[in-house]
Formats: sequence, C-alpha cells, structure tokens
Amino acid sequence: MVIFALLMPCAALAAGPFAQVSVEDGGKIVPGQQVRIDVDVFVPDFFTSPPQFPLFDMPNALVTLSEGRSENVRRTLDGVDYSGIRKTYAIVPQVSDTFTTPPIEIAFGYSVNGAPAKGKVEAPSISFTVVPSSGENPIAFAAINLVMEQSFDRNPQSLKAGDALVRTITLSAGETQAMLMPPVSAGTADGLHQYQKPPKIDDGIATGRDTVSRRTETYVYTADKEGSFRIPAISYPWFDVASHEAKIASLPAIPVTVAAAQTGTAIKPVLDDAPRRSPHAIRQMLSLVIAGLLAIAAFVWIARRTLPLFAAEIRNARQRHLTSYGNRLKQVRAVIHSGTEAEIYAALQSWSCSLGHRTLADWSANGPASLKTQTGNLSQRLFHSGGAEIDRRQLAVDAGFRQSAEIVRASPLAALNPHGPGGRVT
Repeated sequence: MVIFALLMPCAALAAGPFAQVSVEDGGKIVPGQQVRIDVDVFVPDFFTSPPQFPLFDMPNALVTLSEGRSENVRRTLDGVDYSGIRKTYAIVPQVSDTFTTPPIEIAFGYSVNGAPAKGKVEAPSISFTVVPSSGENPIAFAAINLVMEQSFDRNPQSLKAGDALVRTITLSAGETQAMLMPPVSAGTADGLHQYQKPPKIDDGIATGRDTVSRRTETYVYTADKEGSFRIPAISYPWFDVASHEAKIASLPAIPVTVAAAQTGTAIKPVLDDAPRRSPHAIRQMLSLVIAGLLAIAAFVWIARRTLPLFAAEIRNARQRHLTSYGNRLKQVRAVIHSGTEAEIYAALQSWSCSLGHRTLADWSANGPASLKTQTGNLSQRLFHSGGAEIDRRQLAVDAGFRQSAEIVRASPLAALNPHGPGGRVT
C-alpha cells in the first residue's frame, strides 16, 4: 500500500498547529470502491478540545466520516514534540475520474504556554484517480472479504402445512458501507408464500482486529398444503478490491418438505391432589411476601426521585442524535435505497425543507445536475405519465448536497407543481 501525503511548509509547521492529509491507494481504484482519507491535526503542546472535522461534498461521490473513535498520533519536527488527532473520511466514487478533496477548515482548542487557546487549521486538498473497471459490465459493488451466509429458524425438511419458515441472509464485507450493498435477489419459491421484511444495515461490526459492514435480509415462507418445494439458489455479483477481480457469491437451493397438518383431540391432564402446606410454611411465606413488598416500596421511593433525572437526560441525548445532520441524512438515504417512489419523494421534500429550502425543486435547482435530473424523473413518474427510472444510488449520493438555500421571492406562495413549466400546474 502506497501512502501519498501533503504537508504544509516546514516554516509554518514549526510556528504552531498544522494539518496533514493522506490517501490510501492500493494501486488501482475502481468505481464503487471505498477510499480512505486520513486527516491528521497536530499542535505543539496538547489539545484542550477535540478537532471538529466537518463533512464536505464531492460530485459523483459519497462522503462519510468513519464511525470509529479518533486516533491519537504523535510527531517530532525540528526537535518539537507534536500531539495529533487523526480522523478518517470514507469516500466512495461512483464514476471513473480524478477526484480532489476541497480544503477542510478544522477548529479545535489547545494549550499555549499552559493557557487554553482557540486554534484553526486548513487541511490541504488531495487528489486520487479512479480508473474504469476491466470487465465488460460496470461494477455494482466493490469491497473485500465478502461473505454471504443464510440460516433458518427450523429444519426446512420437517414443516407442516400452516408453519412459517424464517430465512435470514447476511452479507458481511470490509472496506465498504452497508448502505452501499445492493439488495439480494432471492427469487420466488413456487408453491410457497414469500414475505420480505425491511433490511437491516450496520457498520463498524468488530470481527477480530477488523471491522465489517453488514446487510441482513429476512424472508418468511409459508405453505397452505403439503408437498415438496424448492427455494431457489442465489447469486450475488461483487468486485474484489484486493484481487481486482469480479466475483460471485452464491447460496445453494434449499429443498422444503411440508407434511399435512396433524389434528386430534387433546387429552386432559390428570393432576394429583396438591399437598397441604403446614402452618410453619405459611408463616415463612407471609414473611417473604412482606419483605418483598417493603423492598418494592423502597425501590419505588428511590426510583421516583432519581429516574426522572435519568429519563430526561436519555431523552435529550436521543433527541440530539435523532435531529443530527448525519442521522437525518442516513435515514433519507435508507428510504432512497429501499422505499417506494412516493416515500422517496416525501423524504426528499422534508429533507430539502429542513435544509432551509422552500421546495424540493428549489433545493435540487441549486445542486448538481444529476440531482435535478433524478428529482425531475421522480416527479414525472409520480405526477405525470411515464418518466425515466430513477438511479437510487446516484440520488443517495446527491442527497448529501446542502448548499445554502436561496429563497425565491418572486411570489409569496410556493408553486403548486414545482416541476411544471413556470411553476404552473401541469
């Protein structure tokens, strides 16, 4: 692995805080491959408040911050010891091109001669090149060490009519994000009713010394009658970044045997006469009951005084998380990947309003051309006849656009149909 680093001039480094940027390059980056950008911030003494690493936008790429903890680093320059904090950005390019990160302004607090001070550095830009894939077909998904597994909640060979069989398929892979994993094409099993639950996506799952991202899909199969059935095999194409080869993960077909449901008359159980308790045992039981009631009363008294404080703090923390930009963007992207077109339109409309735009059209008009194209296609499919299919992956990438809104003041009322000519209803 080759590391390319951009450093500020030595004179500036010795004068105070500085930033260093490096990009991991395995020799050939392809579309869909996750690229890690490490940003190090150094101060000559120690930090009094951690650096604030902002998100940034890149056309035709998805940019996120690593969910892991920041890493502490150290460096000695011209005899001066510097303390550093490293944060990693994960960038997933969607097309072959040369990508350049923008300068990143990072604020922090640090110690100057024993006194706290506010500091700010600008991490320099850095570039990397994405080359086209070598295969004939475009890459749908790039990662390393992809593992696809399945499990059942019961033996598929021992079902009875009316039973439900739950099938769980998990996809785990490194150097990617769960939201980028395409859904599994599970097919349909003739003769069985098939239901699919919403997928579950998780990042940062520890597996030994490494972490992986995981997509979990759950299917439920039921049979109305006895017989022999077959759940079809699964093929899942992906691109191995380590070997730079297109590969296919697979699961075998599963035979299912359903027997007729059993019917019969239940036999009433015969209960022996319960032995009578002695007076001594009754007194012991009463003592235990009284002691238990006193303990419960004490617990309730303590809980009434302390639990409201804990509950309020938990509610505040949860509310801060739910309303954070990163969490709201993650929820919008999840809807884009798995929701209906109507749900996607509603989510984007709410998202654009939360960014300060009057309508979805206002937001998309200020964004990249692909955002305007995808939202226009979505509107055409919902409110007009026809319309091109939306590119969910591209729309998820463009959803991260958050340029300041410019409120249109030509009319005090929003257009009834933002995508119609001149704002008129079409």
